[in-house]
Amino acid sequence: MLQPEFIASATRVLAIEKQAIEQLNQYIDAHFAHACQIMFNCQGRIIVIGMGKSGHIGNKIAATLASTGSPAFFVHPGEASHGDLGMITKDDVVLLISNSGETSEVLGIVPVLKRLGAKMIAMTGNTQSSLATHSDVHICIKVEQEACPLGLAPTASTTATLVMGDALAVALLEAKGFTADDFALSHPGGSLGRRLLLTLKDIMHTGDAMPKVSSDAIIRDALIEMSAKGLGMTTIVDSDNRLLGLFTDGDLRRILEQKIDIHTTSIQTVMTKNCTTASCDMLAAEALNIMERKRINGLLIVNQQNQAIGALNMQDLLRAGVI
Repeated sequence: MLQPEFIASATRVLAIEKQAIEQLNQYIDAHFAHACQIMFNCQGRIIVIGMGKSGHIGNKIAATLASTGSPAFFVHPGEASHGDLGMITKDDVVLLISNSGETSEVLGIVPVLKRLGAKMIAMTGNTQSSLATHSDVHICIKVEQEACPLGLAPTASTTATLVMGDALAVALLEAKGFTADDFALSHPGGSLGRRLLLTLKDIMHTGDAMPKVSSDAIIRDALIEMSAKGLGMTTIVDSDNRLLGLFTDGDLRRILEQKIDIHTTSIQTVMTKNCTTASCDMLAAEALNIMERKRINGLLIVNQQNQAIGALNMQDLLRAGVI
C-alpha cells in the first residue's frame, strides 16, 4: 500500500514550490522594473530563448506575452544557431532563460545578439553567471531547492520561471492599458472569442422570426404569435413599429391566475410597458450580464427611434456559446 507515500510526496512538492514562489517577491525590484521598461519600449518583438525545460517554459511565456498585448515568439537556441537568428532584428528585445546562466546553447548566441544591437534580458538563478553579466538587465529566479528529491529534475525552478514570466506579462498588460476587447482580438476562436466579440446583431431574431403583434391585438393573438416564434414572449408595437411593450410566458401565468378572458382582453392592458431593451451593437456578454442581473429570460433590441428590430432569449446565448 503506497498511497500514503504518494500523498506525502505530493504534499512535500507543493510546499517546496509554494516557498519558491513566495521567495520571488525579493526579486521584484529595480532590475525587474528596468526589464519591464525595456520590453514596454520595444519597437519590434520580444524574442524568448531557452533550452530544455527552460525552453518549454519560455514557449509558454512567449505565448502569454503575445496574447496580452506584447508581440512575442519563441526561438529555440539550437535552431537560432542554424539560421533562425535571422528572425531577430536590432529593434527586438531578447529574453534569455537559463537557470544556471551557463547553458552553452544560449550563451553561444549572445555575441551575435550583441553585435546585432538587440536588447538582452537574462532570467537566471545565478546573478554572477555569464548570461547575467553579459545581458542588459538580469532578473533573478533563484530557488532554495528543487522539488525533485535528487535535486536534478527542474521543478521548483521552472515553476518560479513561469511565475516570473507571468509577472512580466501582466505588468506590461496593465502598463499598456490592454483591455478585454484587445484580448478578444487575439482570441477570436473558441468560447472566449465568442464571449468577447459577439454582438446582439449576430444572434438576434429579426424580420418574420421576431415575435410581434399590433397594439389592437387581444391576448389570444399574442399567445398564437408566441407559440409560432418560440421565444417565450412577443413584442407589442404601434403602426410605425415603435415598441409599446412586452408580453411573456410569465405574464401569461399571472393573468391566468387572475382568470382574465384571453379572448376579449386587449394585450395593452396586461403587457409590460417599461421593458428592458438593448441596442444591436451591444456585446452578447454584456446582454447576458443584464439578463442575469434583472432575472429575465428574454431581451428586446431597438434602434434609436425605439423601433423593435430584434429579440433573443437565453437559449440563443447558449447556442452561440456565450453561456
